[in-house]
Amino acid sequence: MVKLGYTILYVSDVTKSIEFYEKAFGFERKFITPENDYGELLSGETTISFVSKELANSNLKNGFIESSQLEKPFGIELALVTDNVQTIIDKAIELGAIVTEQPIQKPWGQTVGYIRDIDGFLLEICTPMK
Repeated sequence: MVKLGYTILYVSDVTKSIEFYEKAFGFERKFITPENDYGELLSGETTISFVSKELANSNLKNGFIESSQLEKPFGIELALVTDNVQTIIDKAIELGAIVTEQPIQKPWGQTVGYIRDIDGFLLEICTPMK
């Protein structure tokens, strides 16, 4: 049996990224290493983790493509579920996120909007599936 344990985002400033997720979405900090190069948030069943680009580069000898608000998002997203899509998007925008797609109601009844976090990662902010 395999279980998804972590989603790890490679960021410039672990503490700043964790603070953004705490303030924008109300997640609770699990910990940050004394070196400030790795940290985790309590976000439900799967932990959202952050690792510094420097540490990531030491783990991946051939490097990686860095996320940025200036480039198109990667073909992957984190979906954050809430009953208050617009309120959460507005709060994230105040804290430095940018809107990619305004919230709309899908034919199946779910409201879905897309933003980019302060590091450029794509976030779907949506209501629960009915």
